[in-house]
Amino acid sequence: MKTLLLGWIFAAWASATVIDVAIIHQPLSLHGTDVDGDIEDQGVSLQAAVHSRPMALTGAFPEALVEAVALPHQLPTNHPDYKIAEVNLVVLSGLRIEAAMHQERGLEVEINVANLLIPLEVDLTARQVIKLTNASIRKTLTAYQAWQKDPLKVTVRIVGTNDQTQSLQDLGCQYEVPVEAPVKGQAAAGE
Repeated sequence: MKTLLLGWIFAAWASATVIDVAIIHQPLSLHGTDVDGDIEDQGVSLQAAVHSRPMALTGAFPEALVEAVALPHQLPTNHPDYKIAEVNLVVLSGLRIEAAMHQERGLEVEINVANLLIPLEVDLTARQVIKLTNASIRKTLTAYQAWQKDPLKVTVRIVGTNDQTQSLQDLGCQYEVPVEAPVKGQAAAGE
């Protein structure tokens, strides 16, 4: 009986997961709306923007945070004619994001473009979508790093290219996300 009880306790402990609420930034299409979003470095406004949203997540952080950038997103609305089911450009364009933490190399992120196909209603180039995705990843990690002890080295690679998409590999990048001191008077996460 004692062995059975210990086995049950161990099984309950082993299956326990922690669910955390985190702010995730996603690259969103604004098609179907009457607004423009981010301004590109060439001064062109896009019908897209990087926006944040809270999510309840489980898994290893920061990897799960980065991969959450690729989760589906339907904008809530109070207008009966707005019927856009998906606005996340990662989902709409067929991109995949994978992240893995390595003790010495830091966080390695792969944006897979093997299934890249931008819908006609999304008036953006592949390069613009990937730039917005990169910006979303960086903003998500910057918010996360505010509560960490050490800076985070990040490498983003564009993978799954072919002859038509090989030029997108230059959108890969490396950077370090610094630790930022919390705003005075602001409680640390979890307090």
